[in-house]
Amino acid sequence: MTASDSPTLQWAKTLIQRPSITPDDAGCLPLIGDHLKKLGFTLEPLRFGEVENLWARRGNQGPLFCFAGHTDVVPPGPLAAWETPPFDPQVDAQGFLRGRGAADMKGSIAAMLTAVERFLTDCPNPEGSLAFLLTSDEEGPAVNGTVKVIEHLEARHEKITWCLVGEPSSTQQLGDVIKNGRRGSLGARLVIHGKQGHVAYPHLAANPIHLAAPALNALVNECWDEGNDHFPATSLQISNIQAGTGATNVIPGQLEVLFNFRFSTENNEASLRQRTEALLDAHGLRYDLEWQLSGQPFLTPSGRLVEATCQSISQVTGIQPQLSTSGGTSDGRFIAPTGAEVIELGPLNATIHQVNERVKAADLDQLSLIYEKMLHQLLGD
Repeated sequence: MTASDSPTLQWAKTLIQRPSITPDDAGCLPLIGDHLKKLGFTLEPLRFGEVENLWARRGNQGPLFCFAGHTDVVPPGPLAAWETPPFDPQVDAQGFLRGRGAADMKGSIAAMLTAVERFLTDCPNPEGSLAFLLTSDEEGPAVNGTVKVIEHLEARHEKITWCLVGEPSSTQQLGDVIKNGRRGSLGARLVIHGKQGHVAYPHLAANPIHLAAPALNALVNECWDEGNDHFPATSLQISNIQAGTGATNVIPGQLEVLFNFRFSTENNEASLRQRTEALLDAHGLRYDLEWQLSGQPFLTPSGRLVEATCQSISQVTGIQPQLSTSGGTSDGRFIAPTGAEVIELGPLNATIHQVNERVKAADLDQLSLIYEKMLHQLLGD
């Protein structure tokens, strides 16, 4: 850290220095909480299982604008492959801040903190309330993080009006893409039962691979829906197939298949499950099927939050952002069902989860300005 670092860059470096590999917060949340407390926020640390979370709020009146994010990061991978140590943040000669979490998403949290500090200096009595919802369980199972905090808030009827999730949404340049929704995610573990035997005596066995092949082909080629103006068509992808003992002369007794639906608002969990099971039944298979719903699809249509985001990006960068629902899931899937308007806006996602993760240091300062302008548009007095 140098004296010339901007406040946003200083915060980003400070957070990156803490090796908060999921679900270990590594002290990030207490550090952030101490700063927010000085800005007038009331802190509510929330621990569920081994996961640390923080709900911090300033003000008691609506509307409520919430910054949401996560302090946990994925493991760095092979250290020898990094050009600089993953938890020793450095700005290279090209102006990139390097380090695990630079883009996903400690850089965004840094931009949130400095944006709020400047906004409250200019507008100490905003027309509404501010909040931070931060977790250390987004990159992991995501069962004791944001979802539990939302359940806690819902139990006492505390509602978020607008929520900005700081996930890295940009693709080619900062602010070119805003995520105003996400597809649903439904995973499955399918076990096809056959009968183990010797490959020389197939009439005494039942090969589950052979039995399953036509059914899997039907699943892959099924048109689940055609999508709509906001979402692509629902997609089924087989992610893993496993069978056999490792020997070439043994017919396996069962086949395990993992697959996942990414589904649009044209579909729902119940329909996908029913149609899948009907296809399997039509092929006369003996099977066990376990389902896991990771999130429902959600969409935030044009409204005050989307408009404020687009206008703020245009004012800072001069570009008109594209609305998108592409990509994986995010913690927005837990917040949107409460009725909140939810968008995702953060830096470029080109290097997230990779070795040598990096983000332009100047982009973090611009991101902070975008966040600040959004606050003035939505809560300014």
